[in-house]
Amino acid sequence: MSDLKYIICGRLYDGIRDELQPDMRLIIDGKTIAAVGRGLERPESAQVIDLSDAAVTPGMIDAHMHMDYFDWHTIREEVYLESEEMKTLAVARCAEKALRRGFTSVRHMGAIASVGYGVLDVRDAINKGYLKGARIVAAPLNLCSPGSHGDMSQGFSRNPALSGVMQRMKPTLGSGRDFFTNAVREELKYGADFIKIMATGGFFTPNDTPLQKQLNDEELEAIIRTTHELGSTVTAHVYAPEMMQTMVKLGIDGMEHGSLMDDETAAMIESAGTYLVPTFCPYDEAVHYDPVKLRDKQPEFRAKLEQYKDVLIAGREAICRSHIKLGYGTDFVANHQNYDSGWEYAAWLNSGMDPFRTLRAATATNAGILHLQDKVGTLEPGKLADVAAWRRDLLTDPKALLDCAFVMKEGVVYDTEISDDIDQ
Repeated sequence: MSDLKYIICGRLYDGIRDELQPDMRLIIDGKTIAAVGRGLERPESAQVIDLSDAAVTPGMIDAHMHMDYFDWHTIREEVYLESEEMKTLAVARCAEKALRRGFTSVRHMGAIASVGYGVLDVRDAINKGYLKGARIVAAPLNLCSPGSHGDMSQGFSRNPALSGVMQRMKPTLGSGRDFFTNAVREELKYGADFIKIMATGGFFTPNDTPLQKQLNDEELEAIIRTTHELGSTVTAHVYAPEMMQTMVKLGIDGMEHGSLMDDETAAMIESAGTYLVPTFCPYDEAVHYDPVKLRDKQPEFRAKLEQYKDVLIAGREAICRSHIKLGYGTDFVANHQNYDSGWEYAAWLNSGMDPFRTLRAATATNAGILHLQDKVGTLEPGKLADVAAWRRDLLTDPKALLDCAFVMKEGVVYDTEISDDIDQ
């Protein structure tokens, strides 16, 4: 039986040109793309896939995902009550549902609930074909300090004995240059694809603030230097402009969030060529102020969104007008399910971001961030056949990436799912 497929595209975004090209065709040979072009003849033995009523793109990539929980409504309970085995099952489920929504690769940005390495087992099982799911690039555990945004024992801070037990369960939570040098080495030994730092406080945890510096310069320098010495890369959770500037000076490869951005910091990041994954969607109820939706947030999250609303608006505007290399990532832990990555597209378009800049972030740029640029992210001969198609207008409909019509990963076609919340 022939392994050739002939895809008829309505419009094609290839991840290279900022245009939707009409009347294009793809020829898939096994796992890879054999040809892309207009007027390509169908090979005699090829299976025809007619997507003439859809927009065809590379498989999308989510560069900021936390995969180790089932339902954001119960995330706190899952952190404290579920077993490591159950949290690993959550990773597998998330990977499959992301794939069915058109996201063929995802980057796991450190566990929210888990204190183990199950995500690496799921990653490897998918790569070996034992499980169906999006391709995973993972930092299993973030590197963080006691009381920081990465310290989930904060939830028991009024009970020091219990909080201390939980704190000691996370092997990458500690203090000091030597501790973090060793933590980097251990994470990479166990198979981490990159290193994730929690450099500042955050919005979702109860006892810190997004402006709080949570690792000192000596600790940060040790993490970044050790990571680079071992041939890997490092990114940081960071909100405060001063801390972003410090990270750039120390040679960080990338940063996550950056939500309190200012123009001076944006120019510095742009000049350094450092990437930023801005994760717009979790802060939308503050940026596009909606007090009704804010009432549904967890109390500490709601309070911080209200407190930093004006700075979040200014930061969003600074990011949008900058020329920083932007990746596309969701960070869904408090507003959508972790696999519903299409909501971030709506956040970008509703913030005035150019649709092609958004599409490029979710394809070619993200492929580079995940170090998969030789394999995926663009539709061109020799790349893996990761292909998605969308029913809605990618240039005008903010919900376009919630309505996946077709998905193929490495030449295999999978059933698709539409977001459960698309009509909200």
